[in-house]
Amino acid sequence: MPAHGEAALHEEVGHEEGGIHIALSAERLGDYFGMPITNTLLMSWIVVVLLSTIAFATARKMKMVPGRLQAFFEFLFEGAYDYMTQTLENRDRARKYFPLIITVFLFIATANALEFTPGIGSITFTTSEGETVPLLRSMNTDLNMTLAITIIAVIAIEVAGVAALGFFTYASKFLNFSSPLNFIVGLIELVSEVSRLVSFSFRLFGNIFAGEVLIGVTAFFVPYLLPVPLMGFEVFVGIVQGIVFAMLILFFIKLAVVDPHEAH
Repeated sequence: MPAHGEAALHEEVGHEEGGIHIALSAERLGDYFGMPITNTLLMSWIVVVLLSTIAFATARKMKMVPGRLQAFFEFLFEGAYDYMTQTLENRDRARKYFPLIITVFLFIATANALEFTPGIGSITFTTSEGETVPLLRSMNTDLNMTLAITIIAVIAIEVAGVAALGFFTYASKFLNFSSPLNFIVGLIELVSEVSRLVSFSFRLFGNIFAGEVLIGVTAFFVPYLLPVPLMGFEVFVGIVQGIVFAMLILFFIKLAVVDPHEAH
């Protein structure tokens, strides 16, 4: 039997014996005008709707004299804004990139916090091919999703550098012909810029996917002791991953806007 057939057979046996089913790629639910709809994409739409609803509801109830909840959120956002100002050493620049960085954090952290909500992974859907798959799945366990967020972040970093220094000055960081040593250093910097696409996306994907696999294995072998505390820990890790991702964008923007002569 071909290798693909053997894999399918093992998967079926795993289901019959109540084994652990781990899918590396997102499960496809169907198509919409030729665009594949996966359970991770559906989950990302839910996160967007949830954040948008909270934002509109909060904005409508804001008061000049804030209550406890409004004061708490203002304290958090003002703290993040002040930290960005200190890091970028420019309040106008911090105001410009604050919406991007805080949106990325909220998007990632909210999705990770909802990872173990009842129904996610347990509610199933039968596709047109007759395959039963989870209707919803944590979006950051899909490498396509983390790569998409990474591409947006990397483009924003490069645009920030060009806007602050100008195209030719910024390009001189990577293409410097003043000396052989500077040329090699520039190529290393260029490779470092491109490698962010891999490091950003795989860091987030690897941490969240590994946590989901750990919970699945633990729930299978030790179902009544470890899963709940591990879920709480993984939610904490997921929020930390959102902070790490946002902080990396901030630090790389800081490096991008520094004049190459000042950097040396």
